[in-house]
Amino acid sequence: MAHRAVLTERQRANLFALPTDEASLLRHYILDDDDIAHIRSRRRPENQIGFALQLCGFRFPGRLLRPGEVIPEEISRFLAAQLGLQPDDLLRYAIREKTRREHLGSLRNIYGYVMFKGKRAKQMRAWLDREAEVAVNSESLVRGFVEECRRRMIILPSTATIERCCADALVAAERRIDARIAARLDSTMRMRLNGLLAEKVDGRTSRFVWLRQFEIGKNSADANRLLDRLEFLQGIELLPDVLADIPAHRVTRLRRQGERYFTDGLQDITSARRLAILAVCVVEWMAAIADAVVETHDRIVGAVWRDAKKICDARVAEAQADVAATLAGFETLGATLLLAKGDDMAMAGAVDASCGWNSLVSRCPLIGSASLCVAQLS
Repeated sequence: MAHRAVLTERQRANLFALPTDEASLLRHYILDDDDIAHIRSRRRPENQIGFALQLCGFRFPGRLLRPGEVIPEEISRFLAAQLGLQPDDLLRYAIREKTRREHLGSLRNIYGYVMFKGKRAKQMRAWLDREAEVAVNSESLVRGFVEECRRRMIILPSTATIERCCADALVAAERRIDARIAARLDSTMRMRLNGLLAEKVDGRTSRFVWLRQFEIGKNSADANRLLDRLEFLQGIELLPDVLADIPAHRVTRLRRQGERYFTDGLQDITSARRLAILAVCVVEWMAAIADAVVETHDRIVGAVWRDAKKICDARVAEAQADVAATLAGFETLGATLLLAKGDDMAMAGAVDASCGWNSLVSRCPLIGSASLCVAQLS
């Protein structure tokens, strides 16, 4: 079976490479008294450090050492220092392949490590089936698989096997989700959704493509176009419950696929996949268009307010000189009235002496209009 790659080289190195930094060595490669006792039971120095290396490899990253694999010098020095040996002792380890196999068997018997086969492999594949639906991407699924194997003390299989198992689980999860959504659609709803691909708008564009051509507008014409699409989607009467318990990232992925596909492409894929994409797009677009309508309304209201403010500001600016003259006239009138009261002059004569009745009548409405305009903008 061909290798189905789901990781980049950097991702593989992060997951499966032997550690070389001090923090990782201190966390994973410290040997306790029991470990050292088991290691000391090996007779030769090279077998002791080799046994310790295989043990640490099982613990992290959790795999067998590959034939001919170059062991980082940081690891050999770190283990040799704990065992009172020389790092170069590792060079003579496992000249006989039988020694490596014997050490592997001893480690499994002493520490309880098991190989990825039989019942354990079946259990881990069942674990993958459960986790694949909620996995955000392939890397997170592989990482979770590796961590679960470490927790269960299962020695990791080859990288190719891990990637193939995870890829198969992701494909199976995708198909299950498609089938789950499609199973929630009755025959009438399936007919309506498939009709989106067959029906034409203006004799050219399919209804499906027409529905996805929307964006936030800035005027009433844009709002009407959005409302036309929203009204059509609401007429399909597809409830959001059809996506209940479907992970959000799966919904997002199905929507993006629907927004990339043309009508012919959707018609060529499997029925369950097509119905799942159509159902997701209808539900998601309905919510997105409703949001776009609200945003468009806000933009229209904002534009009207800004235009009104500009008009009001212009009127206030135009009336500024008249308002200033009116206020000055009222100031003169007030002073004259106060003098008239002190000299017992007639009030009518005081008004005539200051600005005149006709001027007073014409200036009062000007002040009122300016005050109203300012109040509306505040």
